[in-house]
Amino acid sequence: MQTVTVIGAGLAGSECAWQLARRGIHVRLIEMKPLKYTPAHKSENFAELVCSNSLRGDDLTNAVGLLKEEMRRLGSLIMESAETNRVAAGGALAVDREGFSKYITEKLANEPNIEIVRAEATDIPEGEVVIATGPLTSDAMADRIKSLCPEFDLHFYDAVAPIVTLESVDMTSAYRASRYGKGSADYINCPMTREEYTAFVAELRAAKEAPVHGFDDGAVFEGCMPVEVMARRGEDTLRYGPMKPVGLVNPNTGEEDYAVVQLRQDNADGTLFNLVGFQTHLTWGEQKRVFSMIPALKGAEFVRYGVMHRNTYLDSPRLLDGYYRLRSELRISFAGQMTGVEGYVESAASGMLVGIETAARVLGLESVDFPRETAIGALAAYVSGGSVGDFQPMNINFGIITPLGYRVKGKRNKNAEISRRSLETIDKLREKEVFRT
Repeated sequence: MQTVTVIGAGLAGSECAWQLARRGIHVRLIEMKPLKYTPAHKSENFAELVCSNSLRGDDLTNAVGLLKEEMRRLGSLIMESAETNRVAAGGALAVDREGFSKYITEKLANEPNIEIVRAEATDIPEGEVVIATGPLTSDAMADRIKSLCPEFDLHFYDAVAPIVTLESVDMTSAYRASRYGKGSADYINCPMTREEYTAFVAELRAAKEAPVHGFDDGAVFEGCMPVEVMARRGEDTLRYGPMKPVGLVNPNTGEEDYAVVQLRQDNADGTLFNLVGFQTHLTWGEQKRVFSMIPALKGAEFVRYGVMHRNTYLDSPRLLDGYYRLRSELRISFAGQMTGVEGYVESAASGMLVGIETAARVLGLESVDFPRETAIGALAAYVSGGSVGDFQPMNINFGIITPLGYRVKGKRNKNAEISRRSLETIDKLREKEVFRT
């Protein structure tokens, strides 16, 4: 029996290993935790979520909602765990992070076709290999990849939001509601007056940042920008970003507030909440001082402060093909954020594609060849050459999926029609032999 080595058990590596193993292929899954941790990881479990517990919107008029439905229909372990460990979050799919990771770890550990090796991979073995070490790849593996890919020197920075205990939130200064009344009042909203907001922004701009070697604002990926960077971009930037009051009516006043900080449930018990959109790389002391200026958080207990860490990704359009394989050595594939897909769901989707296509190749079956009409295929096409200009990380969006070719009135209706077409395509692809093994 041929063995496929998967290096890294994040969301991409875990999904990839599962897709291979369920088709009867022996997988050697190498994960360096708990022997060695990255700056952003704390748990020894696989598929650890560190940036946010939300896997984003679930509606099929939303591109990430479509991507998740494609993955569900194709037997995704990540989506199975997400549904099992779901917590309330309005129209978003959010999970109990610990339960989510534990479920995936146990599934993989109990799969007979998966051999788990807890060690740091410092070299690339012979045979079929999938490198899913993530944006925080260890120096040893990064150096090994550099020897294969001279262009491997791009990076951006990512940040993790703080978490507070529910009992420490002053609910006399906060209220529960979801934006536009969508969902069952799943968010805790912390309002601020104009004066409070102005003082907060001033302190945020001046607050001391933790040292991050080589950091500059231009390197921050827009989808996960630190709040202090946003504050420096303009007085009202936060009010049009994570602190926007639109769609929220304060029950105490019957009006919209000047600015609102939202807290989202972070565990199944509902005892921990994260500050939505408050990724930061301020020092921990400054985070406590400045974020306590939010009235509802004046006595907040921070169980985790925000941290800033480097994310690294490949110049994929020049290095990878549409199967995420290294063009110069086709036995080596990459999956996850290292390829330039941005987001937890996108990372898992890339791992799914690599797992399915590698299985087809190892078993001598017809390739699936996910087309750009599908969200999974559109991501692969973007990463392997569908970008224009300098390559940057990309979340799934309808803009990279093949247009309909005919007019549909209304954006939501058009998006729904794109999703309908995509799911029809996925259902047809499921007839291929690799999905029947």
